[in-house]
Amino acid sequence: MSPETLKIGAVVLFAIAVIHTFSGKFFEKLAHRQPAHAGIWHMLGEVEVVFGFWAMVLIVYLTVFGEAAGALEYLESRNFTEPMFVFVIMVVAASRPILNLALAIVDRVSRVLPFSTPVATYFVALAVVPLLGSFITEPAAMTLAALLLRDRFYAAGLSTRLQYATIGVLFVNISIGGTLTPYAAPPILMVAATWGWDLGFMLTHFGWRSALAVAINAGGVAWIFRHELARIPPAEPVLDELKVPPVLTFIHLAFLVGIVVFAHHPVVFMGMFLFFMGVATAYPRYQDRLILREGLLVAFFLAGLVVLGGQQQWWLQPLLEGMSPTAVFYGATALTAITDNAALTYLGSLVEGLSDEFKYSLVAGAVTGGGLTVIANAPNPAGYSILKRSFEHEEISALGILAAALIPTIVAILAFRLI
Repeated sequence: MSPETLKIGAVVLFAIAVIHTFSGKFFEKLAHRQPAHAGIWHMLGEVEVVFGFWAMVLIVYLTVFGEAAGALEYLESRNFTEPMFVFVIMVVAASRPILNLALAIVDRVSRVLPFSTPVATYFVALAVVPLLGSFITEPAAMTLAALLLRDRFYAAGLSTRLQYATIGVLFVNISIGGTLTPYAAPPILMVAATWGWDLGFMLTHFGWRSALAVAINAGGVAWIFRHELARIPPAEPVLDELKVPPVLTFIHLAFLVGIVVFAHHPVVFMGMFLFFMGVATAYPRYQDRLILREGLLVAFFLAGLVVLGGQQQWWLQPLLEGMSPTAVFYGATALTAITDNAALTYLGSLVEGLSDEFKYSLVAGAVTGGGLTVIANAPNPAGYSILKRSFEHEEISALGILAAALIPTIVAILAFRLI
Protein backbone atom coordinates (compact mmCIF):
# COMPACT_ATOMS: atom_id res chain seq x y z
CA MET A 1 0.00 0.00 0.00
CA SER A 2 1.38 3.44 -0.93
CA PRO A 3 2.39 5.96 1.77
CA GLU A 4 -0.37 8.33 0.61
CA THR A 5 -3.00 5.63 1.06
CA LEU A 6 -1.66 4.85 4.53
CA LYS A 7 -1.95 8.54 5.46
CA ILE A 8 -5.55 8.70 4.30
CA GLY A 9 -6.35 5.58 6.32
CA ALA A 10 -4.79 7.20 9.41
CA VAL A 11 -7.01 10.26 8.94
CA VAL A 12 -10.07 8.03 8.64
CA LEU A 13 -9.17 6.26 11.88
CA PHE A 14 -8.66 9.62 13.58
CA ALA A 15 -12.09 10.78 12.39
CA ILE A 16 -13.66 7.55 13.69
CA ALA A 17 -11.99 8.13 17.07
CA VAL A 18 -13.41 11.66 17.25
CA ILE A 19 -16.90 10.37 16.40
CA HIS A 20 -16.43 7.62 19.00
CA THR A 21 -15.96 10.23 21.75
CA PHE A 22 -19.52 11.43 21.06
CA SER A 23 -20.97 7.89 21.12
CA GLY A 24 -20.86 6.88 24.78
CA LYS A 25 -24.61 6.25 25.02
CA PHE A 26 -24.49 3.91 22.02
CA PHE A 27 -22.04 1.60 23.79
CA GLU A 28 -23.99 1.77 27.03
CA LYS A 29 -27.07 0.55 25.15
CA LEU A 30 -25.03 -2.30 23.69
CA ALA A 31 -23.92 -3.24 27.20
CA HIS A 32 -27.56 -3.57 28.30
CA ARG A 33 -28.55 -5.52 25.18
CA GLN A 34 -25.59 -7.92 25.39
CA PRO A 35 -24.90 -8.52 29.10
CA ALA A 36 -22.47 -11.34 28.28
CA HIS A 37 -20.11 -8.76 26.76
CA ALA A 38 -21.12 -5.81 28.95
CA GLY A 39 -17.57 -5.34 30.23
CA ILE A 40 -16.18 -4.74 26.74
CA TRP A 41 -18.99 -2.36 25.77
CA HIS A 42 -18.66 -0.42 29.03
CA MET A 43 -14.93 -0.10 28.40
CA LEU A 44 -15.45 1.18 24.86
CA GLY A 45 -17.99 3.65 26.23
CA GLU A 46 -15.31 5.24 28.44
CA VAL A 47 -14.08 8.45 26.79
CA GLU A 48 -10.62 7.95 28.30
CA VAL A 49 -10.27 4.61 26.47
CA VAL A 50 -11.27 5.86 23.01
CA PHE A 51 -8.02 7.29 21.65
CA GLY A 52 -5.85 4.59 23.19
CA PHE A 53 -8.03 1.94 21.55
CA TRP A 54 -7.93 3.57 18.11
CA ALA A 55 -4.19 4.21 18.45
CA MET A 56 -3.82 0.44 18.82
CA VAL A 57 -5.94 -0.03 15.68
CA LEU A 58 -3.72 2.49 13.86
CA ILE A 59 -0.53 0.62 14.75
CA VAL A 60 -2.08 -2.69 13.63
CA TYR A 61 -3.20 -0.98 10.39
CA LEU A 62 0.29 0.42 9.73
CA THR A 63 1.81 -2.99 10.48
CA VAL A 64 -0.53 -5.01 8.24
CA PHE A 65 -0.77 -2.62 5.29
CA GLY A 66 2.64 -1.00 5.61
CA GLU A 67 5.77 -2.38 7.23
CA ALA A 68 6.11 -3.72 10.76
CA ALA A 69 9.48 -2.01 11.14
CA GLY A 70 8.00 1.30 10.00
CA ALA A 71 5.09 1.04 12.45
CA LEU A 72 7.49 0.31 15.31
CA GLU A 73 9.78 3.17 14.25
CA TYR A 74 6.81 5.55 14.18
CA LEU A 75 5.64 4.45 17.61
CA GLU A 76 9.11 4.90 19.08
CA SER A 77 9.37 8.38 17.53
CA ARG A 78 6.40 9.65 19.54
CA ASN A 79 7.05 11.72 22.68
CA PHE A 80 5.02 10.40 25.62
CA THR A 81 6.39 12.83 28.20
CA GLU A 82 3.11 14.75 28.50
CA PRO A 83 0.91 11.68 29.20
CA MET A 84 3.42 10.51 31.81
CA PHE A 85 3.55 13.94 33.42
CA VAL A 86 -0.24 14.33 33.54
CA PHE A 87 -0.54 10.93 35.25
CA VAL A 88 2.05 11.84 37.88
CA ILE A 89 0.78 15.36 38.56
CA MET A 90 -2.83 14.14 38.84
CA VAL A 91 -1.96 11.58 41.51
CA VAL A 92 0.24 13.94 43.54
CA ALA A 93 -2.10 16.96 43.28
CA ALA A 94 -5.05 14.81 44.40
CA SER A 95 -3.33 13.57 47.57
CA ARG A 96 -4.97 14.61 50.83
CA PRO A 97 -2.16 16.95 52.02
CA ILE A 98 -2.21 18.95 48.76
CA LEU A 99 -5.99 18.97 48.54
CA ASN A 100 -6.35 20.13 52.17
CA LEU A 101 -3.87 22.94 51.48
CA ALA A 102 -5.80 23.98 48.38
CA LEU A 103 -9.06 23.93 50.33
CA ALA A 104 -7.53 26.14 53.01
CA ILE A 105 -6.33 28.67 50.40
CA VAL A 106 -9.71 28.71 48.66
CA ASP A 107 -11.45 29.18 52.01
CA ARG A 108 -9.21 32.12 52.98
CA VAL A 109 -9.66 33.87 49.63
CA SER A 110 -13.42 33.24 49.65
CA ARG A 111 -13.82 34.96 53.02
CA VAL A 112 -12.64 38.32 51.68
CA LEU A 113 -15.15 38.35 48.82
CA PRO A 114 -18.46 40.17 49.33
CA PHE A 115 -20.62 37.14 48.50
CA SER A 116 -22.21 34.32 50.44
CA THR A 117 -19.71 31.60 51.29
CA PRO A 118 -20.88 29.00 48.71
CA VAL A 119 -20.98 31.57 45.88
CA ALA A 120 -17.57 32.96 46.83
CA THR A 121 -16.03 29.49 47.08
CA TYR A 122 -17.51 28.50 43.72
CA PHE A 123 -16.13 31.67 42.10
CA VAL A 124 -12.65 31.10 43.53
CA ALA A 125 -12.61 27.48 42.36
CA LEU A 126 -13.44 28.56 38.80
CA ALA A 127 -11.35 31.76 38.69
CA VAL A 128 -8.35 31.63 41.01
CA VAL A 129 -7.47 27.93 40.70
CA PRO A 130 -7.39 27.99 36.84
CA LEU A 131 -5.03 30.98 36.95
CA LEU A 132 -2.78 28.97 39.29
CA GLY A 133 -2.33 26.71 36.29
CA SER A 134 0.14 29.27 34.98
CA PHE A 135 2.44 28.37 37.88
CA ILE A 136 1.71 24.77 38.90
CA THR A 137 0.80 23.65 35.33
CA GLU A 138 -2.66 23.23 33.84
CA PRO A 139 -3.06 19.50 34.66
CA ALA A 140 -2.39 20.18 38.35
CA ALA A 141 -4.82 23.12 38.36
CA MET A 142 -7.46 21.02 36.60
CA THR A 143 -7.07 18.22 39.13
CA LEU A 144 -7.35 20.56 42.11
CA ALA A 145 -10.29 22.54 40.70
CA ALA A 146 -12.21 19.41 39.67
CA LEU A 147 -11.70 17.79 43.08
CA LEU A 148 -12.77 20.97 44.89
CA LEU A 149 -15.87 21.29 42.73
CA ARG A 150 -16.71 17.61 43.07
CA ASP A 151 -16.40 17.43 46.85
CA ARG A 152 -17.85 20.86 47.64
CA PHE A 153 -20.59 21.29 45.02
CA TYR A 154 -21.30 18.26 42.83
CA ALA A 155 -21.54 16.04 45.91
CA ALA A 156 -24.24 18.39 47.27
CA GLY A 157 -26.49 17.64 44.30
CA LEU A 158 -26.44 20.28 41.57
CA SER A 159 -29.04 20.66 38.85
CA THR A 160 -28.05 19.26 35.46
CA ARG A 161 -27.86 22.79 34.02
CA LEU A 162 -25.41 23.88 36.68
CA GLN A 163 -23.38 20.69 36.36
CA TYR A 164 -22.78 21.33 32.66
CA ALA A 165 -22.35 25.09 33.03
CA THR A 166 -19.66 24.44 35.63
CA ILE A 167 -17.67 21.95 33.58
CA GLY A 168 -17.95 24.17 30.50
CA VAL A 169 -16.50 27.18 32.33
CA LEU A 170 -13.89 24.99 34.04
CA PHE A 171 -12.55 23.60 30.76
CA VAL A 172 -12.37 27.01 29.08
CA ASN A 173 -10.86 28.77 32.09
CA ILE A 174 -8.17 26.10 32.55
CA SER A 175 -7.25 26.38 28.88
CA ILE A 176 -6.84 30.17 28.89
CA GLY A 177 -5.78 30.45 32.55
CA GLY A 178 -2.42 28.82 31.90
CA THR A 179 -1.20 31.59 29.59
CA LEU A 180 0.20 34.01 32.18
CA THR A 181 3.60 32.30 31.95
CA PRO A 182 5.50 30.62 29.08
CA TYR A 183 6.04 27.25 30.77
CA ALA A 184 2.73 25.93 32.16
CA ALA A 185 0.30 25.51 29.24
CA PRO A 186 1.20 22.83 26.64
CA PRO A 187 0.19 25.02 23.63
CA ILE A 188 2.51 27.77 24.91
CA LEU A 189 5.36 25.40 25.70
CA MET A 190 5.39 24.18 22.11
CA VAL A 191 6.29 27.63 20.75
CA ALA A 192 7.72 29.75 23.58
CA ALA A 193 11.39 28.84 23.10
CA THR A 194 11.22 28.82 19.29
CA TRP A 195 9.53 32.21 19.07
CA GLY A 196 11.27 33.83 22.05
CA TRP A 197 8.15 34.38 24.16
CA ASP A 198 9.28 35.18 27.70
CA LEU A 199 7.34 36.01 30.88
CA GLY A 200 7.00 39.70 29.99
CA PHE A 201 5.62 38.89 26.56
CA MET A 202 3.08 36.43 27.95
CA LEU A 203 1.81 38.84 30.62
CA THR A 204 1.42 41.78 28.22
CA HIS A 205 -0.04 39.88 25.26
CA PHE A 206 -1.96 37.02 26.86
CA GLY A 207 -1.93 37.14 30.65
CA TRP A 208 -4.14 40.12 31.45
CA ARG A 209 -6.62 39.21 28.72
CA SER A 210 -6.83 35.65 30.03
CA ALA A 211 -7.30 36.81 33.62
CA LEU A 212 -10.12 39.14 32.55
CA ALA A 213 -11.92 36.42 30.57
CA VAL A 214 -11.49 33.90 33.42
CA ALA A 215 -13.00 36.35 35.93
CA ILE A 216 -15.93 37.19 33.63
CA ASN A 217 -16.69 33.52 32.95
CA ALA A 218 -16.50 32.51 36.61
CA GLY A 219 -18.40 35.56 37.80
CA GLY A 220 -21.08 35.13 35.16
CA VAL A 221 -21.91 31.51 35.96
CA ALA A 222 -21.74 32.21 39.73
CA TRP A 223 -24.17 35.12 39.34
CA ILE A 224 -26.62 33.25 37.10
CA PHE A 225 -26.81 30.31 39.51
CA ARG A 226 -26.30 32.29 42.73
CA HIS A 227 -29.64 31.24 44.23
CA GLU A 228 -28.96 27.53 43.71
CA LEU A 229 -25.41 27.89 45.00
CA ALA A 230 -26.57 29.79 48.08
CA ARG A 231 -28.73 26.81 49.11
CA ILE A 232 -25.69 24.52 49.35
CA PRO A 233 -24.87 23.88 53.03
CA PRO A 234 -21.50 25.13 54.32
CA ALA A 235 -18.56 22.76 54.18
CA GLU A 236 -17.97 20.58 57.19
CA PRO A 237 -14.80 21.43 59.13
CA VAL A 238 -11.89 19.07 58.61
CA LEU A 239 -11.94 16.42 61.33
CA ASP A 240 -8.88 16.07 63.52
CA GLU A 241 -8.19 12.59 62.20
CA LEU A 242 -8.17 13.96 58.62
CA LYS A 243 -5.78 16.81 59.35
CA VAL A 244 -2.25 16.45 58.05
CA PRO A 245 0.91 17.42 59.97
CA PRO A 246 2.51 20.57 58.48
CA VAL A 247 5.78 18.75 57.86
CA LEU A 248 4.04 16.11 55.72
CA THR A 249 2.17 18.82 53.82
CA PHE A 250 5.48 20.57 53.13
CA ILE A 251 7.01 17.32 51.86
CA HIS A 252 4.07 16.76 49.49
CA LEU A 253 4.29 20.34 48.30
CA ALA A 254 8.01 19.86 47.66
CA PHE A 255 7.22 16.79 45.55
CA LEU A 256 4.61 18.79 43.60
CA VAL A 257 7.00 21.68 42.94
CA GLY A 258 9.83 19.35 41.98
CA ILE A 259 7.65 17.46 39.51
CA VAL A 260 6.50 20.75 37.94
CA VAL A 261 10.07 22.07 37.66
CA PHE A 262 11.24 18.87 35.91
CA ALA A 263 8.06 18.45 33.84
CA HIS A 264 10.09 17.91 30.65
CA HIS A 265 12.44 15.33 32.17
CA PRO A 266 10.50 12.09 32.74
CA VAL A 267 13.50 10.28 34.17
CA VAL A 268 13.51 12.86 36.99
CA PHE A 269 9.81 13.34 37.68
CA MET A 270 9.10 9.60 37.49
CA GLY A 271 11.84 9.05 40.05
CA MET A 272 10.28 11.71 42.28
CA PHE A 273 6.92 10.02 41.86
CA LEU A 274 8.30 6.69 43.07
CA PHE A 275 9.67 8.42 46.17
CA PHE A 276 6.28 10.10 46.62
CA MET A 277 4.58 6.70 46.49
CA GLY A 278 6.95 5.52 49.19
CA VAL A 279 6.05 8.45 51.47
CA ALA A 280 2.31 8.00 50.80
CA THR A 281 2.58 4.31 51.64
CA ALA A 282 4.53 5.02 54.82
CA TYR A 283 1.81 7.36 56.17
CA PRO A 284 -1.50 5.83 55.04
CA ARG A 285 -3.52 7.49 57.85
CA TYR A 286 -2.89 10.87 56.19
CA GLN A 287 -3.90 9.74 52.72
CA ASP A 288 -7.12 9.08 50.87
CA ARG A 289 -7.21 6.60 48.03
CA LEU A 290 -4.69 7.74 45.42
CA ILE A 291 -6.35 8.23 42.03
CA LEU A 292 -4.02 5.84 40.22
CA ARG A 293 -6.75 4.30 38.05
CA GLU A 294 -8.10 7.69 36.96
CA GLY A 295 -4.61 8.96 36.25
CA LEU A 296 -3.71 5.91 34.18
CA LEU A 297 -6.90 6.22 32.12
CA VAL A 298 -6.14 9.87 31.37
CA ALA A 299 -2.54 9.02 30.45
CA PHE A 300 -3.84 6.26 28.16
CA PHE A 301 -6.17 8.77 26.49
CA LEU A 302 -3.38 11.31 25.92
CA ALA A 303 -0.91 8.68 24.72
CA GLY A 304 -3.48 7.56 22.15
CA LEU A 305 -3.93 11.16 21.05
CA VAL A 306 -0.15 11.48 20.62
CA VAL A 307 -0.07 8.39 18.40
CA LEU A 308 -3.12 9.30 16.30
CA GLY A 309 -2.32 13.00 16.14
CA GLY A 310 1.16 12.42 14.79
CA GLN A 311 -0.35 11.13 11.54
CA GLN A 312 -2.34 14.33 10.94
CA GLN A 313 0.58 16.71 10.31
CA TRP A 314 0.51 16.24 6.54
CA TRP A 315 -2.89 17.94 6.19
CA LEU A 316 -2.98 20.20 9.25
CA GLN A 317 0.22 22.11 8.52
CA PRO A 318 -0.63 23.15 4.93
CA LEU A 319 -4.10 24.12 6.10
CA LEU A 320 -2.65 26.48 8.73
CA GLU A 321 -0.06 27.91 6.35
CA GLY A 322 -2.75 28.97 3.89
CA MET A 323 -4.71 31.07 6.39
CA SER A 324 -4.62 34.78 7.19
CA PRO A 325 -4.04 35.79 10.85
CA THR A 326 -7.76 36.36 11.38
CA ALA A 327 -8.69 33.11 9.67
CA VAL A 328 -6.06 31.17 11.62
CA PHE A 329 -7.47 32.43 14.94
CA TYR A 330 -10.96 31.14 14.22
CA GLY A 331 -9.61 28.13 12.35
CA ALA A 332 -7.42 27.14 15.30
CA THR A 333 -10.36 27.61 17.67
CA ALA A 334 -12.45 25.23 15.56
CA LEU A 335 -9.67 22.72 14.84
CA THR A 336 -8.79 22.53 18.52
CA ALA A 337 -12.20 20.94 19.13
CA ILE A 338 -11.12 17.85 17.16
CA THR A 339 -7.41 17.73 17.98
CA ASP A 340 -5.21 18.68 20.92
CA ASN A 341 -4.40 22.40 20.87
CA ALA A 342 -0.72 21.74 21.62
CA ALA A 343 -0.49 19.78 18.36
CA LEU A 344 -1.73 22.82 16.43
CA THR A 345 0.76 25.23 17.95
CA TYR A 346 3.58 22.71 17.50
CA LEU A 347 2.84 22.51 13.78
CA GLY A 348 2.86 26.31 13.66
CA SER A 349 6.30 26.39 15.27
CA LEU A 350 7.66 24.33 12.35
CA VAL A 351 6.67 26.98 9.80
CA GLU A 352 9.29 29.63 9.07
CA GLY A 353 8.64 33.29 8.26
CA LEU A 354 5.37 33.70 10.17
CA SER A 355 4.39 37.23 11.17
CA ASP A 356 4.02 38.16 14.84
CA GLU A 357 0.29 38.67 14.27
CA PHE A 358 -0.04 35.17 12.79
CA LYS A 359 1.83 33.63 15.74
CA TYR A 360 -0.38 35.40 18.27
CA SER A 361 -3.56 34.46 16.41
CA LEU A 362 -2.58 30.79 16.16
CA VAL A 363 -1.83 30.40 19.88
CA ALA A 364 -4.74 32.59 21.03
CA GLY A 365 -7.13 30.57 18.88
CA ALA A 366 -5.73 27.29 20.13
CA VAL A 367 -6.18 28.15 23.82
CA THR A 368 -9.57 29.78 23.18
CA GLY A 369 -11.02 26.56 21.77
CA GLY A 370 -9.48 24.40 24.49
CA GLY A 371 -12.75 23.91 26.38
CA LEU A 372 -15.03 22.84 23.55
CA THR A 373 -14.41 19.10 23.81
CA VAL A 374 -12.64 16.59 26.03
CA ILE A 375 -9.82 16.18 23.49
CA ALA A 376 -9.25 19.90 22.90
CA ASN A 377 -6.83 20.45 25.79
CA ALA A 378 -4.57 17.93 27.54
CA PRO A 379 -5.93 18.56 31.09
CA ASN A 380 -9.58 18.11 30.06
CA PRO A 381 -9.60 14.30 30.39
CA ALA A 382 -8.39 14.72 33.98
CA GLY A 383 -11.36 16.94 34.86
CA TYR A 384 -13.71 14.64 32.96
CA SER A 385 -12.46 11.59 34.83
CA ILE A 386 -12.86 13.23 38.24
CA LEU A 387 -16.31 14.75 37.66
CA LYS A 388 -18.10 12.17 35.50
CA ARG A 389 -19.32 10.03 38.42
CA SER A 390 -21.33 13.01 39.67
CA PHE A 391 -23.40 13.09 36.47
CA GLU A 392 -26.42 10.97 35.66
CA HIS A 393 -25.41 7.46 34.56
CA GLU A 394 -21.80 8.51 35.29
CA GLU A 395 -21.57 9.96 31.79
CA ILE A 396 -20.93 13.50 30.58
CA SER A 397 -22.45 14.27 27.19
CA ALA A 398 -19.92 15.52 24.64
CA LEU A 399 -22.60 17.73 23.11
CA GLY A 400 -23.44 18.99 26.59
CA ILE A 401 -19.82 20.06 27.13
CA LEU A 402 -19.76 21.74 23.72
CA ALA A 403 -22.95 23.69 24.44
CA ALA A 404 -21.84 24.66 27.94
CA ALA A 405 -18.46 25.89 26.70
CA LEU A 406 -19.79 28.07 23.87
CA ILE A 407 -20.50 31.25 25.86
CA PRO A 408 -17.23 31.08 27.88
CA THR A 409 -15.42 30.51 24.57
CA ILE A 410 -17.08 33.59 23.06
CA VAL A 411 -15.92 35.60 26.09
CA ALA A 412 -12.37 34.37 25.43
CA ILE A 413 -12.70 35.30 21.72
CA LEU A 414 -13.74 38.84 22.67
CA ALA A 415 -10.85 39.13 25.13
CA PHE A 416 -8.21 38.01 22.63
CA ARG A 417 -9.58 39.67 19.48
CA LEU A 418 -11.34 42.88 20.48
CA ILE A 419 -9.39 44.19 23.49
